[in-house]
Amino acid sequence: MTEKNRTEQKVLKALDRIRPYLQNDGGDIEFVELTADNQVVVRLTGACHGCPFAMQTLKAGVEQAVIQEVPEIKGVVSA
Repeated sequence: MTEKNRTEQKVLKALDRIRPYLQNDGGDIEFVELTADNQVVVRLTGACHGCPFAMQTLKAGVEQAVIQEVPEIKGVVSA
């Protein structure tokens, strides 16, 4: 397994821990890719897609949680 694959698996686990909070509000999150510069690209779906607080959720919630669990990640961005 490559280093990128290991990092990706850790990111997926972190997203799985966040997912129930998003689902409680009628939304969800999809992993899109891990870029070469360690940015995680995700897609917010359901009620989260188009929500006025989506960017705040992405940066203050998702990004912070992912970086806390996977420190090598530089950021989380929306697809």
